[in-house]
Amino acid sequence: MREGSLEAPTRHPLDWQNPEFYDQAKVEKELGRVFDICHGCRRCVNLCTAFPTLFDLVDASATMEVDGVAKQDYWKVVDQCYLCDMCYMTKCPYVPPHPWNVDFPHLMLRAKAIKFRKGIRLRDRLLSSTDALGKLAAIPVVAQTVNAVNKNAVARAALQSVLGVHKDRELPPYTSERFRSNSAESGSFPVKDGKHAPGKAAIFSTCYVNYNEPGMGHDLLALLEHNEVPYVVVEKEACCGMPKFELGDLQAVDRLKRINIPVLAKYAREGYAILTPVPSCTLMFKQELPLLYPHDAQTLAVRDAMFDPFEYFVLRRKDGLLKTDFKQPLGKVSYHIPCHSRVQNMGQKTREILEAIPGTAVTTVERCAGHDGTWGVKAEYFASSMKIGRPVFRQMAEPHPDYVASDCPIAARHIRQGMGDEAQAAEKAHPLSLLRKAYGI
Repeated sequence: MREGSLEAPTRHPLDWQNPEFYDQAKVEKELGRVFDICHGCRRCVNLCTAFPTLFDLVDASATMEVDGVAKQDYWKVVDQCYLCDMCYMTKCPYVPPHPWNVDFPHLMLRAKAIKFRKGIRLRDRLLSSTDALGKLAAIPVVAQTVNAVNKNAVARAALQSVLGVHKDRELPPYTSERFRSNSAESGSFPVKDGKHAPGKAAIFSTCYVNYNEPGMGHDLLALLEHNEVPYVVVEKEACCGMPKFELGDLQAVDRLKRINIPVLAKYAREGYAILTPVPSCTLMFKQELPLLYPHDAQTLAVRDAMFDPFEYFVLRRKDGLLKTDFKQPLGKVSYHIPCHSRVQNMGQKTREILEAIPGTAVTTVERCAGHDGTWGVKAEYFASSMKIGRPVFRQMAEPHPDYVASDCPIAARHIRQGMGDEAQAAEKAHPLSLLRKAYGI
């Protein structure tokens, strides 16, 4: 048996509709097999809290091996995993095609799916219902009330007591000015298809952009307009499904897929590049849904048409179709590349574009910040979230930047909170906003 693997990681489809997928005894057997491999390797110990939890359980057992760990304690490891995928993509030498076939994140997903079927907290259902929450919280009067409550210490203490949302977690504001209902129409530009990327774009705005930070979406449209790329905002959308996926609610993922995929597939067939401004949403369509539906032609068509915005801009630049008439330097930018951008295997496209702006120095931090969707909001994981992010907070602060940026807006907010006083001199700005500023538009 060879030690480790030099081949690129490959992913097997998830047989999630097979009843055996939810067989707890079989899952616990596979957990034991994979945990034993992880215990013998331990190179992932610094990634998150899932692996230290596992290794502490092993080291405290009577045998100091996985066989000494009670099976009910396996689930403590599952609870610590937030499916960032970094162990699979950057650390583990035993992922497929290695015969040991270790896919830690998707094994955790399988275990989470079993836990979900047994019943979960109301809080977890609410936090993962991003579209429903957004529609309610973005009602004009409600939005102001929710934002005020989120900043009130007494109200936040009550929220922690009742729902388990940590009182110290800074939460994103809601806006009544929804992106989808306020987006500008595209100019009438000719479609200039390039060798590497289509010449027209369809925007899947995401729940976060629609209800929390619509400015990101408006910035993306302005950038496309400036570069004379005709665009449309997709006619209908629901949540991409990533929050439900991370919870193990695969039936909800299926319901959302049935809303989104037929609409997006139409744009894919018509030759649009489909752009999503939030990395987790992009990843959902690029990787997770195709692995859940490996034989669904519409899902695969959407996968092939899906682009991260900066991936798209880099490809347009390769085709000689991206303008470089930058008018404003950005100074020092501390840029964090999110896990769900790294997992897309596209390289550091955002950094590449930002570094092309004259008078701009980019410090890139390539490490998990620890917020990870709804995980870092929860009272029981908040401290771990801040601990995981501590090296990122320090590295982002070291250059004394003018801007703190991440493709993941939630990670950027988390990083600024973790930086504390060091963040006061730096402005939080999404990379799309920075590029727009550099163009002077």
